[in-house]
Amino acid sequence: MNKKIILASGSPRREELLKGLDIPFEVILKKNISEYYPENIAAESVPEYIAQEKAAAYKDDIKENEIILTADTVVICNGKILGKPADQNEARKMLQALSNRTHSVTTGVCLTTTSRQIHFHDTTLVTFRDLSLNEIDYYIEHYHPMDKAGAYGIQEWIGYIGCTKLEGDYYNVMGLPVCRVYEELKKF
Repeated sequence: MNKKIILASGSPRREELLKGLDIPFEVILKKNISEYYPENIAAESVPEYIAQEKAAAYKDDIKENEIILTADTVVICNGKILGKPADQNEARKMLQALSNRTHSVTTGVCLTTTSRQIHFHDTTLVTFRDLSLNEIDYYIEHYHPMDKAGAYGIQEWIGYIGCTKLEGDYYNVMGLPVCRVYEELKKF
């Protein structure tokens, strides 16, 4: 690839996933980028909107040979967005809401150069079995899900013991639909 990839994300999971593509990249993170979104847009459109807003924060810094990759992931349960929990109590409530039902995980991605921008989103359906309060508390205590949308990481213990069905891209649930990102990067 003749372009330099800049991952504009502080997510260690996104960094790990992008490394898996064996494409060199650099992480550059700006602080205090707003993740505000208008209340009138559909929940499934929120992460793509936020990814574009994040990209806008980098527009004055992009060099001719660079591609800025921004992303955002949300968990949607019964039409409601579950972001990152503020504390253990909120994490517990989120996991209880996800217990014994199917929810969606949508990641929005934006690839931006000085002359072009591609944005898209990918959605995966995740079904959890009935999780006991003891299992939820164990997960919260041992895995600290405060930096994860919906208060869980599918690649962690709760995913091992709780996920009974997954429809779509597993890596999307971790925070980056890497196959689609790879395909879109090839177009550059």
